[in-house]
Amino acid sequence: MTRQDLVAAEDVLLFVHAAITATGQREFHSDADGQRLSLDFLHAYVRVNYRPLYAAALALDINDHNAALIVRRLLETAGEATDEERRTEGQLIAARLARLPAPRVYRLFRALRAAKVNNRRTRAIMRDWCAARPDPALDAVKYRAGLKCAARHAHLRLDGEPQRAGELGDFLFAPGRRKHFTTPLLDAWRRAHYEQKAVYELPFTVAEGFAAAHGIGRRAFLERIAPRMTRLERLRVQESARTTRAEVDLDPARLPLTRLAAYVLGLPLDDRVARRAELTGALRAAARRTAGARAGTWGRVAAVLDDSFSTTGSRQKRRRPLATALACHFLLAELAGSYRPLWTSGRRDPLLAYPYGPTPLGMRLLDALEYAPERLVIVSDGWDNAPPGLAGEVLRVWRTRLDREGRTSVVHLNPVYDAENFAVRRLSAEVPTAGVRDAEDLPALVQLARFAEGRTGLAELRAHLDDRVRQFVRGDHGASGEHGASGEHGATVREGGAG
Repeated sequence: MTRQDLVAAEDVLLFVHAAITATGQREFHSDADGQRLSLDFLHAYVRVNYRPLYAAALALDINDHNAALIVRRLLETAGEATDEERRTEGQLIAARLARLPAPRVYRLFRALRAAKVNNRRTRAIMRDWCAARPDPALDAVKYRAGLKCAARHAHLRLDGEPQRAGELGDFLFAPGRRKHFTTPLLDAWRRAHYEQKAVYELPFTVAEGFAAAHGIGRRAFLERIAPRMTRLERLRVQESARTTRAEVDLDPARLPLTRLAAYVLGLPLDDRVARRAELTGALRAAARRTAGARAGTWGRVAAVLDDSFSTTGSRQKRRRPLATALACHFLLAELAGSYRPLWTSGRRDPLLAYPYGPTPLGMRLLDALEYAPERLVIVSDGWDNAPPGLAGEVLRVWRTRLDREGRTSVVHLNPVYDAENFAVRRLSAEVPTAGVRDAEDLPALVQLARFAEGRTGLAELRAHLDDRVRQFVRGDHGASGEHGASGEHGATVREGGAG
């Protein structure tokens, strides 16, 4: 294994971990412009130097923002790829678009049109994706601007069924041409311009605009439209519902683990105490679903979990680092045979977690290592500051002096992208660090982190990525990035809400 191979593997891993965590939005320690500039540089660097591996990242658990960026960059630079690379890229792009939320895909299509990317492969990808949509009428109402853009750019046929010939095209491009639509959802949109009752036949996000135009009160609107909301829409309006005292039921047990953790952290502390049994039960049930057959197989596990003030996140990513840590806590409890959690604040009640205080990672690591775990998992943004650098020194001495045989497996999972260093911040060169966004990806990330130890090169990493690509294209691999995106859209079609 040559030094060049090690450098290449390190470059690709650096990009993958950035693509898992970075969204181009403000973080606690960096602004949005810095995030975007740093991320754009990484995309350009890896695409130019490692194009096949850049495309293969679509098969990993990267977030939706970076998946869309990769698809766009690949389609914009199709002339740089060989025929074999284009075939593989086409399969990966199609598989990834099928897993992305519809609004994200339509935004991608608009960006491709604005960039004048109009090659045959791009048009074919857009046509195939639109043809596979389960409910074209829902898309026409809910994502009207996006579907119009795709129809123009890819020359889509919108004739639909024979008895509705031209109806979808008329709705998008000449809605005043018809006095009546045979498709109920399209006609509900027409009637909602002058009939309040029709507002409640529309998807929630479309109905919101009509409700405002009709002057319908927020509380009355939320309560009447609630049956048509998806679970994610119910989650998003919880704060608005509390403010207006509207009754919008949300079953926490149906939420994915990390989204559920974010929901819990958004509740006032008094509400968490009052609903302790319900919320704890829901978090444990979601963690058990995520752990699956791996439950109880990880042996003796200790976790150092960051709940310092920096886990506040930003306005765009409110409490996201803390939500990831809380979700990881419940998942590790299910994966472990025996488990010891250590929060940086010293608190013992995870349900009442909130961002507070400095980040004494070094002290918590000493406590965790006294437990003699088989696995030690650290979930933190890496800003060790009480005292600064102690965590790195503890890990160095542990790995080089006290545990040279590697009896304890140590991995650092970082939910925050460090724009200045083009990477997720590391605690120590002796311990692998991986980016994490959703706790659901934790088992796969622990496996991926072994490549970051500097003991494996590009050949091993290529083999791992090739295997993931084969699974992903066959559909063996679950949805990446925002978990449940595909399934949530399925609920959208059935419930008539938003995906």
